[in-house]
Amino acid sequence: MSDILMLFMGGFLAGTLGGFLGIGGGIVLMPMLRFLVGLSPANAAGTCVLAVFFTTLGGSYRHYKLGNINLRSVTPIMISGAIATAIFSYGFLYLSTRERWLDLGMGLVFALISLRMIAEGIPGLIKKYENNNSNEINGPLIHKISIGSIAGVLPGLLGIGTGVILVPAFIYILNAPIKLAMASSLTCFSVNALISSGFKYWQGFIDLNVAIPICLGTLLGANMGATLNKRTSSKVLKLVFGLVFSYVALKFFLSFMS
Repeated sequence: MSDILMLFMGGFLAGTLGGFLGIGGGIVLMPMLRFLVGLSPANAAGTCVLAVFFTTLGGSYRHYKLGNINLRSVTPIMISGAIATAIFSYGFLYLSTRERWLDLGMGLVFALISLRMIAEGIPGLIKKYENNNSNEINGPLIHKISIGSIAGVLPGLLGIGTGVILVPAFIYILNAPIKLAMASSLTCFSVNALISSGFKYWQGFIDLNVAIPICLGTLLGANMGATLNKRTSSKVLKLVFGLVFSYVALKFFLSFMS
């Protein structure tokens, strides 16, 4: 019972952060599954991406109800991302037999996430685009297709990571306000996570006994996080978790080298 409660609370925390920061929640779940629960790198990735789907689904729904998402404007990103995720999900089978390389890939993703969070958490370091009152992600179609295609690689190959690409791309390439970028990132990531988790379930890398309580927690937490995003600033939280995830990246690097 205590294990189920721990998994549920871990999922709730991941969902809350995912909805709040516009990420999938895998940055909380992956190290928990890998280092606390003790799953193999491949099973941790597969179980994580299923839970991430529920985080992104819950957060996207809440953001949609709050008026932060325009589905038409992100459809090209979702379609190109879905195709890339499906293609690179076959590459996951190769990496699953070379688990040290999965840990290295996770370490690199966490290092990028931590650097982004630290940079966004320091006032004045990153330019923000807050003058656009629309809920649309604007920009050339080719840019959207390229962003979606690149972002779809990591969920297929590693089961994590779309937010680290989508949020900065929306802000700096498509000039979206940061909260709109976060909300739209969740929506696009939900498609990636659904496809990736389907492939990984078919490939046998999802532990449902672990995933079910986590998914229940993420679904509840994501709605709360999306509501908090609408009402509060995320700068301090990003700075703190950026430092924490620097340590998590180091853990993955050490696991790769051991």
